[in-house]
Amino acid sequence: MSRSRTSVEQIKRAVRNLPPSELDAFREWVEAFEAQRWDVQIEEDVQSGKLDLLAREARADYEAGLCSEL
Repeated sequence: MSRSRTSVEQIKRAVRNLPPSELDAFREWVEAFEAQRWDVQIEEDVQSGKLDLLAREARADYEAGLCSEL
């Protein structure tokens, strides 16, 4: 078993053994961690132009009246 796989298995085992309050705290940390990673990825995609086509399509749909307010 690779070192990485062993670490993941150890983490899974540790998480399974957390008391409810610590599991809640861990879950909150993971959610915040993932949100921060998502923000970084979106920013990188914006900077690289990966989202330009989607933005143009959304703008065209809006200007054509194909959108409604949420």
